[in-house]
Formats: sequence, structure tokens, C-alpha cells
Amino acid sequence: MFALWPLDQAAEATFGRSTWPEEVPVPQAWIEFEVASPQAVADAAAELRAGGHDILVDAHEEPWGQTTARLLSPEHLLVGISYLPSFHEVAPGPPADAAASGVAAGVDNSTPGGDRPE
Repeated sequence: MFALWPLDQAAEATFGRSTWPEEVPVPQAWIEFEVASPQAVADAAAELRAGGHDILVDAHEEPWGQTTARLLSPEHLLVGISYLPSFHEVAPGPPADAAASGVAAGVDNSTPGGDRPE
């Protein structure tokens, strides 16, 4: 996924106000890392903090259900660690017997050469 995030929106999401704090360097870019669970967001933030990084906002759940934490890298990248449940939903696949027979892929196993014209 690619997105542009205006600074006023990043400030609102990070600090709860539409202006970036003067005492915090303005980020040059933004990058987000998707992790496996809300707990993984909290664990990553704790590990980064233990490594000496200043966490701007600790792991928390956003109103739309995404869990995020944010920090500013030494290169002035706004780094997000996120878990969005909809990114982890598994779409139902074809029935197991259909996948095994090739039906799901549109393959006709009843004739030599499958679904290729002769």
C-alpha cells in the first residue's frame, strides 16, 4: 500500500493536535510496519524503547480498530508500528476437494493436456 500523509494529520494522529511540536524534528517521510498482532505492536515499541529510541506515542488502539505506536528515527522518519485487523483476515478459499482436483484453477483433468485446445 502507498499513501501520502500530510504533516498536520500525522501531528494529529501522533500528538493529538494539528501542528507538529517545535521541540520535535519535523519528519522527512513516514513509513509504517505491519506486525502480527496488537501485542506485537506493544512488544516492538518496548524493544525499541529498550534500544534507546524515543517512542512518540506508545501502543494504543485507534478509533477505527488499528493498534499503532510511533517513533521518530535518527534520520527523521516517522516510523509507525501497526496492526490493522482487516489486513490479517483470511479470505475463504475453494473447497479442499476442488483445489486438489484442479477445478479451482480451471484445469480440466478429464482430457489429455488439461484445458489446452488441441
